[in-house]
Amino acid sequence: MTQWQKSSLSGGADGNECVELAATETGLLLRESDEPTRILPLTPTTLAALLTRLRSGRP
Repeated sequence: MTQWQKSSLSGGADGNECVELAATETGLLLRESDEPTRILPLTPTTLAALLTRLRSGRP
């Protein structure tokens, strides 16, 4: 069973506005709680690149 970790920066009183991350044997999984079946597989390197890009404010 996949153990999802909710982002501490996610908001929403109902809990449906959050980003969740899970570790697998081969990498990482990322999803939004409002669409839990849409899962993005990532490597640690691609997650770091995504976070860097989001922090920079670039699209």
